[in-house]
Amino acid sequence: MNETVIDRVRRVMEAASMSQAAFAETVGLTPDKLSKSLAGVRRFTSLDLALIAEAGGRTVDWLLTGREPLRPSFAARTTVGSAPRRDRVSDAASRFTAAYEVLELLGRPPQLPPLPSVRSDLKRFVEQGKQLAQDAVGVLTAAGESRTVAHLETDALITECAQLFGVDVAVTRLPDGVDGLTWQTDAFRLILVGPTETWTRQRFTLAHELGHILARDAQDLVVESHVAPGRQKDLREVRANVFASNLLMPAPEVRHQFRQVADRHSKLTDEAFAKLVVAFKVSPSALAARLSQLRLIDAKSAPHFRGLTTETCHLLAGAPDAFQRQLAWAAAERFPVRLVASLYQCYADGETTLRPLAALLGMNVDQLHDLLDQAEPDPPEPVAGEAEEGDLVFQP
Repeated sequence: MNETVIDRVRRVMEAASMSQAAFAETVGLTPDKLSKSLAGVRRFTSLDLALIAEAGGRTVDWLLTGREPLRPSFAARTTVGSAPRRDRVSDAASRFTAAYEVLELLGRPPQLPPLPSVRSDLKRFVEQGKQLAQDAVGVLTAAGESRTVAHLETDALITECAQLFGVDVAVTRLPDGVDGLTWQTDAFRLILVGPTETWTRQRFTLAHELGHILARDAQDLVVESHVAPGRQKDLREVRANVFASNLLMPAPEVRHQFRQVADRHSKLTDEAFAKLVVAFKVSPSALAARLSQLRLIDAKSAPHFRGLTTETCHLLAGAPDAFQRQLAWAAAERFPVRLVASLYQCYADGETTLRPLAALLGMNVDQLHDLLDQAEPDPPEPVAGEAEEGDLVFQP
């Protein structure tokens, strides 16, 4: 026999080991309303189901359909060391997928604008990566003629990814050995990167994962470890690396900036190279590889420049503050603004409880309630001339 919503609500009540009246009080319903809903005389509202799901540790989707929460099946494409444990990777992604499920059930799924596509006439993965990067650069820089991708700090780049590509990005703790996770479905596009002190790697990983989404590689959850230019053998990884290099260091822009800092013999000093590192916000290793690829430096110079550190380059370029700012940003956990704002709006509109937002943020519901109460401004003091008739106006 097929279960109904009422059957599943009864299962939640049985698991709670409470009387019907006690359960009604727990979920904030009157005993009469709960009794009528269980008898099929009254329909459960969306808020009723959200409250019951919260009390029973279930999802609204399960109450409505009986489907268990979406859990990722994934292909782990790690490049160094052993693959991470599936359960830990699944847990890292499922807190976000649960949030998407709630929004979809409430009819408020995130907007997913159309994405650039791989051209069918390009057979080589390297060429596909270049073409996708050119398309993405065009989208990211269309907001202003003078703006380039290099001008975008990593936090601004993340904001642009959400607005222009519908990609939600979170900086959150990931299992050991995992640099990033990427997953896309018809309902969401998600990138997770870990907090780190190596902020140039985090930025490259973000660009690399965006490449996977534009190439439609992330239909299953992609798990990546030790993302680094030039070390992957999987052609999809090669394409994502080419995309990242061309997105963060577009050839025309690199050549232009190179001409600005090189001497008349097209030679680079350490100070000039450092200025390019600061300008493009990449590691010395990634920049040296790009300059070599574009034949702007010779093979003998590349190892020397790769030996410099990002911090040294910022010191040589007189930009230690920029280094520290990026370092502080990359080490902090951050959640997708769109996702958090949408869940809070659903709560504010009375369509759900705070449980989905608390679960996403990894907080206790009571903690979140207290935090929101503290954030609410105190009501303004009444002014004598504005008081309604019959109101008492107190003055010191």
